[in-house]
Amino acid sequence: MKKSLLTLLVVAPMALSLTGCVVSVGGDDDHFVSSDYDDREYLNRKKIARIPLQSSYTDVTSQLGVSDFTESYLKDGQRIQVLFYRTHRVHKDGLTTRDECTYLYFVDGALQDTGRGGDFSRNIGS
Repeated sequence: MKKSLLTLLVVAPMALSLTGCVVSVGGDDDHFVSSDYDDREYLNRKKIARIPLQSSYTDVTSQLGVSDFTESYLKDGQRIQVLFYRTHRVHKDGLTTRDECTYLYFVDGALQDTGRGGDFSRNIGS
């Protein structure tokens, strides 16, 4: 009898002190990650839409920052640079892939073309 009364005296205050607690397990972090990506995608789309063709590589990178992917190569004696910026979600996995980006295609430092990252091939500009 004394043990059960002692147990009741210890457990009852603990149980009553927990009545206002809410324990959240998972779920919310996905929302915040998604929201961060959504914000970044929107801002990238907004900035890219305002960039005129023939803009310099330096001007574009100063406006948009570091790209998600980059390609650089020579083609017919011209320096080609392609920047990929995340602009939309295709896969809900938290990773950025080229098909979730917009590409910006530069020839000798001048913006020549933009488009969906998944559609980019090195044959552009031929």
